[in-house]
Amino acid sequence: MFLDEVVLSLSGGRGGAGSSSLRREKFVPKGGPDGGDGGRGGDVVVRAQEGISSLQGFQLERSFRAQSGRPGEGSKRHGADGSAVTLYVPCGTMVFDADTGQLLADLERAGADVVAARGGRGGRGNTHFATSTYQAPRRRELGEPGETRKVRLELRLIADLGLVGLPNAGKSTLLAQLTGARPKIADYPFTTLSPNLGVVDLASGRSLTAADVPGLIEGAHLGAGLGVGFLRHLARTRVLIHLLDASLGRAGVVAAYAQVAGELNHHSQELASKPSVVAVNKIDLLTEAEIGDVLDGLGSQLAKGAVLVPISANTGAGTDRLLVECSRAMSAAVPSPDESGSFRLYQGPAPRDRSFQVVIDQGRVEVRGDTLSKLVEMTDMEDETSVLRLQRQLIKQGVEDALLKAGVSPGSEVEIGGASFTFFPESGAQAPMVPEISAP
Repeated sequence: MFLDEVVLSLSGGRGGAGSSSLRREKFVPKGGPDGGDGGRGGDVVVRAQEGISSLQGFQLERSFRAQSGRPGEGSKRHGADGSAVTLYVPCGTMVFDADTGQLLADLERAGADVVAARGGRGGRGNTHFATSTYQAPRRRELGEPGETRKVRLELRLIADLGLVGLPNAGKSTLLAQLTGARPKIADYPFTTLSPNLGVVDLASGRSLTAADVPGLIEGAHLGAGLGVGFLRHLARTRVLIHLLDASLGRAGVVAAYAQVAGELNHHSQELASKPSVVAVNKIDLLTEAEIGDVLDGLGSQLAKGAVLVPISANTGAGTDRLLVECSRAMSAAVPSPDESGSFRLYQGPAPRDRSFQVVIDQGRVEVRGDTLSKLVEMTDMEDETSVLRLQRQLIKQGVEDALLKAGVSPGSEVEIGGASFTFFPESGAQAPMVPEISAP
């Protein structure tokens, strides 16, 4: 089975908790705080590697979590960082955020990687909270939760030549003739159920890669047949070979070309505008007069400058000229950013969203916000000074004013980041941050 798209659930490791420790040493009665920091949580990394041809390795397991950081200890000993989880994928894999559709990375080459889910930072130990007036703090931070994200991996094969055509046009036979590959070949449609790759050795000593994808049918760009899953593989090819079955006759060949060209155009303009060579296959089954009739009918439908090559994938007739024309088309093609020596740049993780909203549902009050949730999760609720610091931060970020504006009464229970608080507003709160207040 050829798997070329999969959605994974990834979680970075949680940061280790900071330590609340006081130095206790003989003859040092007031040693002060010496709690170390927690270790950083491990990342989940997606990396391209040679030798992998599909995403089949994720068929059974689709959830991955990196190791959490170790907690800090006394004597200012920091906790160890959590181990990262590395997921190996084929070259040509594109990594998308499954929820937003944002492209995170295009892993075209072996060794290219992306951090798909970051680990949380370790909590600070009590050594960070000592002051001239508060020399023995017990306050510490818990580790930050790791990033949780769903990603969609999409494999797009990387090839110089892409063979495209209707089912049973002879694409697999041509691939075998050009490259020596041995794909499944039969005289019925949809023999090819997964993409095949082969290497073409030119007389000049140069090598090209060719990809044979399953045949297209009408509506492939909308998901009909096998088309939509494999049209994207053609996006990376530099030159397309439109393969047509000459045995269909003049009208059938013209209709087949129009159908395939239409599917490419509907899928993307980039794909439709790729350099191409039109190969009319199975000429060994026709007379010279019939071949001429087919070529004349097709030639009148092609764009100006389009190259038309009659071939027989079965006997090899015309394939030498086909490779020459493909080589010329590749030389004339505009180089991609990677081929011109530059790099592709993708936007990294978005800045942390500090917005929040107050949601009231059947008397239940909840404050929702990514930043506030992490702030609460990193607070040691068993330490009074840590809780007081959390309260000051919530007031500073406008949570108290937002609750008052939403009509929340003093003494009400409020949930933030999975923890419950009793709302007792303080006087003299700072100017509020205007939140989005809504009820589901």
